[in-house]
Amino acid sequence: MTRKGELDAQTWSDALKMYEWLCTFVGVARREHEEWWLDVGSIMRLETRDPRGWESFDPYEGEEERLDDPLHPWWDTLSTPADAERYSGRVGELPRESVRSLLVLLGVAASGVDVSRTFGWEEYRPRRERRAEVILSRFPADTRFYTNLGWKGDLPDFYQQSSRGHAPFSGYDWDAGLIAVNDDEVAVFWNFQNT
Repeated sequence: MTRKGELDAQTWSDALKMYEWLCTFVGVARREHEEWWLDVGSIMRLETRDPRGWESFDPYEGEEERLDDPLHPWWDTLSTPADAERYSGRVGELPRESVRSLLVLLGVAASGVDVSRTFGWEEYRPRRERRAEVILSRFPADTRFYTNLGWKGDLPDFYQQSSRGHAPFSGYDWDAGLIAVNDDEVAVFWNFQNT
């Protein structure tokens, strides 16, 4: 950050390092549609770029799977209002207070487990949480967050909810995601794993 509390491209890039060795997709786009699901579809189809020119992550760029199927890893992508209606039932709105733990979960190579029991958790937790806070700082207070993971309670802690259901968006055994939506930007964070 250039000044305390001011996010810049380098700080954003450093925060995304939490995802660099995993199969985690990160894309942000300018919000162009009232129906924000259409913006999510554009991100999935790689039709957009970060409006700030900042880094994104596409773990399938140049990979054989993508060359065979330009939509890989997604089953399909949203391009019509009917698609938006179909996909909206796959996610639930998540309170902002729970987003940090979900961002951290998306940076751990363990599907559907109690993250607090993974190897090196206590050692790596502070750095992962700092990175998640940086990512979260990009999105103003009026941002709404959605995930395809199920949870218990009003304020879920994704570190400890080990048996979550999920509504898949891909052919992977487990895919977990976060969608952030505000008046200016839409972001997609998605982790793909075969167990």
